[in-house]
Amino acid sequence: MGLATYSVLALAFLLIPIVYTFIFSFNAALKNNIAWRGFTLRNWTNVCDAPGICDAFAASIIIGIVSTVIATVLGTMIAIALMRYRFRFRSQTSLLLFLPMASPEVVLGAGLAAQFLSLAVNKGFGTIIIAHVMFCISFVVVTVKARVASLDPALEEAGRDLYGSPNAVFWRITFPLLLPGILAAALLSFSLSFDDFIITNFNAGAVTTFPMYIYIAASRGIPAQANVIASAVFILTILVVLITQITAAARARRLARIR
Repeated sequence: MGLATYSVLALAFLLIPIVYTFIFSFNAALKNNIAWRGFTLRNWTNVCDAPGICDAFAASIIIGIVSTVIATVLGTMIAIALMRYRFRFRSQTSLLLFLPMASPEVVLGAGLAAQFLSLAVNKGFGTIIIAHVMFCISFVVVTVKARVASLDPALEEAGRDLYGSPNAVFWRITFPLLLPGILAAALLSFSLSFDDFIITNFNAGAVTTFPMYIYIAASRGIPAQANVIASAVFILTILVVLITQITAAARARRLARIR
Protein backbone atom coordinates (compact mmCIF):
# COMPACT_ATOMS: atom_id res chain seq x y z
CA MET A 1 0.00 0.00 0.00
CA GLY A 2 2.85 2.36 0.73
CA LEU A 3 4.40 1.85 -2.69
CA ALA A 4 1.01 2.25 -4.41
CA THR A 5 0.29 5.45 -2.48
CA TYR A 6 3.71 6.87 -3.28
CA SER A 7 3.28 6.02 -6.99
CA VAL A 8 -0.13 7.72 -7.13
CA LEU A 9 1.18 10.84 -5.37
CA ALA A 10 4.24 11.01 -7.62
CA LEU A 11 2.06 10.68 -10.74
CA ALA A 12 -0.35 13.33 -9.46
CA PHE A 13 2.57 15.69 -8.77
CA LEU A 14 3.86 15.23 -12.33
CA LEU A 15 0.41 15.80 -13.81
CA ILE A 16 -0.36 19.02 -11.88
CA PRO A 17 1.22 21.37 -14.50
CA ILE A 18 -0.54 19.52 -17.33
CA VAL A 19 -3.92 19.69 -15.59
CA TYR A 20 -3.35 23.39 -14.85
CA THR A 21 -2.51 24.03 -18.50
CA PHE A 22 -5.59 22.18 -19.73
CA ILE A 23 -7.99 23.91 -17.29
CA PHE A 24 -6.66 27.40 -18.01
CA SER A 25 -6.99 26.84 -21.74
CA PHE A 26 -10.72 27.46 -21.10
CA ASN A 27 -10.10 30.61 -19.06
CA ALA A 28 -11.81 33.79 -20.26
CA ALA A 29 -8.57 35.73 -19.79
CA LEU A 30 -7.79 39.08 -21.36
CA LYS A 31 -4.16 40.21 -21.10
CA ASN A 32 -2.85 37.48 -18.80
CA ASN A 33 -3.89 33.96 -17.92
CA ILE A 34 -3.01 33.78 -14.24
CA ALA A 35 -6.34 34.33 -12.47
CA TRP A 36 -9.50 32.38 -13.36
CA ARG A 37 -12.08 34.71 -14.95
CA GLY A 38 -14.69 32.28 -16.21
CA PHE A 39 -15.23 29.40 -18.60
CA THR A 40 -15.12 29.95 -22.37
CA LEU A 41 -14.55 27.99 -25.57
CA ARG A 42 -13.37 31.06 -27.45
CA ASN A 43 -9.70 30.17 -26.89
CA TRP A 44 -10.16 26.81 -28.64
CA THR A 45 -12.19 28.19 -31.55
CA ASN A 46 -9.95 31.23 -32.09
CA VAL A 47 -6.47 29.92 -31.38
CA CYS A 48 -4.71 32.41 -33.63
CA ASP A 49 -6.21 35.46 -31.92
CA ALA A 50 -3.02 35.88 -29.89
CA PRO A 51 -0.55 37.74 -32.14
CA GLY A 52 2.25 35.57 -33.46
CA ILE A 53 1.33 32.35 -31.67
CA CYS A 54 0.30 30.39 -34.77
CA ASP A 55 3.38 31.57 -36.68
CA ALA A 56 5.59 30.41 -33.81
CA PHE A 57 3.81 27.06 -33.63
CA ALA A 58 4.10 26.56 -37.40
CA ALA A 59 7.80 27.39 -37.25
CA SER A 60 8.35 24.77 -34.54
CA ILE A 61 6.43 22.15 -36.55
CA ILE A 62 8.38 22.85 -39.76
CA ILE A 63 11.74 22.86 -37.97
CA GLY A 64 10.84 19.70 -36.06
CA ILE A 65 9.76 17.78 -39.18
CA VAL A 66 12.77 18.78 -41.30
CA SER A 67 15.23 18.15 -38.46
CA THR A 68 13.62 14.81 -37.67
CA VAL A 69 13.77 13.57 -41.28
CA ILE A 70 17.43 14.54 -41.69
CA ALA A 71 18.52 13.26 -38.26
CA THR A 72 16.59 9.98 -38.66
CA VAL A 73 18.02 9.19 -42.09
CA LEU A 74 21.61 10.03 -41.13
CA GLY A 75 21.32 8.46 -37.67
CA THR A 76 19.92 5.20 -39.04
CA MET A 77 22.74 4.86 -41.55
CA ILE A 78 25.35 5.66 -38.91
CA ALA A 79 23.83 3.16 -36.46
CA ILE A 80 23.89 0.37 -39.06
CA ALA A 81 27.47 1.21 -39.99
CA LEU A 82 28.63 1.22 -36.36
CA MET A 83 26.95 -2.11 -35.58
CA ARG A 84 27.60 -4.06 -38.78
CA TYR A 85 31.01 -2.90 -40.03
CA ARG A 86 34.54 -2.56 -38.71
CA PHE A 87 36.47 0.52 -39.81
CA ARG A 88 39.15 2.88 -38.55
CA PHE A 89 38.15 5.40 -35.88
CA ARG A 90 34.97 3.43 -35.14
CA SER A 91 35.27 3.89 -31.38
CA GLN A 92 36.17 7.57 -31.80
CA THR A 93 33.05 8.05 -33.94
CA SER A 94 30.89 6.52 -31.22
CA LEU A 95 32.48 8.86 -28.67
CA LEU A 96 31.86 11.92 -30.84
CA LEU A 97 28.23 10.92 -31.28
CA PHE A 98 27.84 10.65 -27.51
CA LEU A 99 29.27 14.11 -26.81
CA PRO A 100 26.16 16.13 -27.85
CA MET A 101 24.10 14.05 -25.42
CA ALA A 102 26.55 14.63 -22.57
CA SER A 103 27.30 18.30 -23.23
CA PRO A 104 25.16 21.03 -21.61
CA GLU A 105 22.80 22.73 -24.04
CA VAL A 106 24.29 26.12 -23.19
CA VAL A 107 27.69 24.91 -24.37
CA LEU A 108 26.27 23.46 -27.59
CA GLY A 109 24.16 26.53 -28.33
CA ALA A 110 26.93 29.02 -27.63
CA GLY A 111 29.49 26.97 -29.59
CA LEU A 112 27.26 26.71 -32.64
CA ALA A 113 26.38 30.41 -32.44
CA ALA A 114 30.09 31.31 -32.35
CA GLN A 115 30.75 29.01 -35.30
CA PHE A 116 27.98 30.56 -37.37
CA LEU A 117 29.24 34.03 -36.44
CA SER A 118 32.81 33.24 -37.49
CA LEU A 119 31.55 31.87 -40.82
CA ALA A 120 29.32 34.94 -41.34
CA VAL A 121 26.21 32.77 -41.65
CA ASN A 122 22.90 34.59 -41.24
CA LYS A 123 20.84 32.99 -38.48
CA GLY A 124 17.38 31.71 -39.27
CA PHE A 125 15.58 28.51 -40.18
CA GLY A 126 18.73 26.99 -41.65
CA THR A 127 20.91 27.49 -38.58
CA ILE A 128 18.16 26.19 -36.28
CA ILE A 129 17.74 23.05 -38.38
CA ILE A 130 21.50 22.44 -38.43
CA ALA A 131 21.67 22.86 -34.66
CA HIS A 132 18.71 20.54 -34.06
CA VAL A 133 20.07 17.86 -36.37
CA MET A 134 23.39 17.94 -34.54
CA PHE A 135 21.91 17.07 -31.15
CA CYS A 136 19.01 14.90 -32.40
CA ILE A 137 21.24 12.61 -34.45
CA SER A 138 22.92 11.25 -31.30
CA PHE A 139 19.60 10.11 -29.84
CA VAL A 140 18.63 8.53 -33.16
CA VAL A 141 21.89 6.58 -33.34
CA VAL A 142 21.53 5.27 -29.78
CA THR A 143 17.91 4.20 -30.33
CA VAL A 144 18.47 2.52 -33.70
CA LYS A 145 21.68 0.82 -32.51
CA ALA A 146 19.68 -0.96 -29.83
CA ARG A 147 17.28 -2.21 -32.49
CA VAL A 148 20.09 -3.32 -34.83
CA ALA A 149 21.73 -5.25 -31.98
CA SER A 150 18.51 -7.22 -31.44
CA LEU A 151 18.20 -8.39 -35.05
CA ASP A 152 18.86 -12.04 -35.87
CA PRO A 153 21.51 -12.19 -38.64
CA ALA A 154 20.10 -15.55 -39.73
CA LEU A 155 17.07 -13.79 -41.24
CA GLU A 156 19.23 -11.73 -43.56
CA GLU A 157 21.36 -14.76 -44.38
CA ALA A 158 18.20 -16.63 -45.34
CA GLY A 159 17.29 -13.81 -47.71
CA ARG A 160 20.70 -13.97 -49.35
CA ASP A 161 20.46 -17.76 -49.60
CA LEU A 162 17.23 -17.24 -51.54
CA TYR A 163 19.20 -15.18 -54.10
CA GLY A 164 18.02 -11.84 -52.80
CA SER A 165 20.14 -8.88 -53.84
CA PRO A 166 21.62 -6.68 -51.08
CA ASN A 167 18.99 -4.01 -51.80
CA ALA A 168 16.15 -6.54 -51.74
CA VAL A 169 17.38 -8.06 -48.48
CA PHE A 170 17.63 -4.64 -46.87
CA TRP A 171 14.23 -3.31 -47.95
CA ARG A 172 12.30 -6.58 -47.54
CA ILE A 173 13.92 -7.94 -44.36
CA THR A 174 16.24 -5.53 -42.55
CA PHE A 175 14.26 -2.32 -42.91
CA PRO A 176 10.89 -3.74 -41.76
CA LEU A 177 12.61 -5.22 -38.70
CA LEU A 178 14.31 -1.89 -37.97
CA LEU A 179 11.17 0.17 -38.57
CA PRO A 180 9.87 0.15 -34.95
CA GLY A 181 13.22 1.43 -33.71
CA ILE A 182 13.41 4.02 -36.49
CA LEU A 183 9.90 5.30 -35.72
CA ALA A 184 10.73 5.49 -32.01
CA ALA A 185 13.90 7.44 -32.81
CA ALA A 186 11.96 9.78 -35.13
CA LEU A 187 9.33 10.51 -32.47
CA LEU A 188 12.03 11.15 -29.87
CA SER A 189 13.89 13.42 -32.28
CA PHE A 190 10.76 15.43 -33.09
CA SER A 191 9.92 15.82 -29.40
CA LEU A 192 13.42 17.08 -28.60
CA SER A 193 13.40 19.48 -31.55
CA PHE A 194 9.93 20.85 -30.86
CA ASP A 195 10.66 21.32 -27.15
CA ASP A 196 14.16 22.84 -27.40
CA PHE A 197 14.65 26.41 -26.24
CA ILE A 198 18.27 26.99 -25.19
CA ILE A 199 20.07 25.88 -28.36
CA THR A 200 17.34 27.44 -30.51
CA ASN A 201 17.59 30.76 -28.70
CA PHE A 202 21.30 30.99 -29.50
CA ASN A 203 20.84 30.26 -33.21
CA ALA A 204 17.36 31.52 -34.11
CA GLY A 205 18.06 35.00 -35.39
CA ALA A 206 14.71 36.61 -36.25
CA VAL A 207 12.79 33.30 -36.14
CA THR A 208 10.52 32.69 -33.16
CA THR A 209 9.62 29.12 -32.25
CA PHE A 210 6.83 28.09 -29.90
CA PRO A 211 9.08 27.61 -26.82
CA MET A 212 10.66 31.00 -27.51
CA TYR A 213 7.21 32.56 -27.83
CA ILE A 214 6.24 31.14 -24.43
CA TYR A 215 9.44 32.49 -22.86
CA ILE A 216 8.92 35.97 -24.31
CA ALA A 217 5.21 36.02 -23.44
CA ALA A 218 5.87 34.94 -19.84
CA SER A 219 7.06 38.45 -18.94
CA ARG A 220 3.70 40.01 -19.85
CA GLY A 221 1.39 37.03 -19.25
CA ILE A 222 1.12 33.88 -21.33
CA PRO A 223 -2.08 33.99 -23.43
CA ALA A 224 -4.70 31.29 -22.99
CA GLN A 225 -4.18 30.26 -26.61
CA ALA A 226 -0.72 28.99 -25.67
CA ASN A 227 -2.40 26.69 -23.15
CA VAL A 228 -4.73 25.52 -25.91
CA ILE A 229 -1.85 24.54 -28.19
CA ALA A 230 0.04 22.86 -25.35
CA SER A 231 -3.09 20.91 -24.35
CA ALA A 232 -3.76 19.89 -27.94
CA VAL A 233 -0.19 18.62 -28.37
CA PHE A 234 -0.47 16.62 -25.14
CA ILE A 235 -3.81 15.09 -26.17
CA LEU A 236 -2.45 14.22 -29.62
CA THR A 237 0.57 12.54 -28.01
CA ILE A 238 -1.67 10.46 -25.76
CA LEU A 239 -3.79 9.42 -28.75
CA VAL A 240 -0.69 8.36 -30.71
CA VAL A 241 0.53 6.27 -27.77
CA LEU A 242 -2.89 4.65 -27.32
CA ILE A 243 -3.24 3.84 -31.01
CA THR A 244 0.26 2.37 -31.05
CA GLN A 245 -0.43 0.21 -28.01
CA ILE A 246 -3.79 -0.99 -29.33
CA THR A 247 -2.28 -1.82 -32.72
CA ALA A 248 0.62 -3.70 -31.13
CA ALA A 249 -1.76 -5.66 -28.90
CA ALA A 250 -3.97 -6.58 -31.87
CA ARG A 251 -0.93 -7.71 -33.85
CA ALA A 252 0.26 -9.83 -30.91
CA ARG A 253 -3.15 -11.50 -30.67
CA ARG A 254 -3.15 -12.31 -34.39
CA LEU A 255 0.33 -13.82 -34.14
CA ALA A 256 -0.73 -15.86 -31.10
CA ARG A 257 -3.69 -17.28 -33.02
CA ILE A 258 -1.47 -18.18 -35.99
CA ARG A 259 1.01 -19.98 -33.75
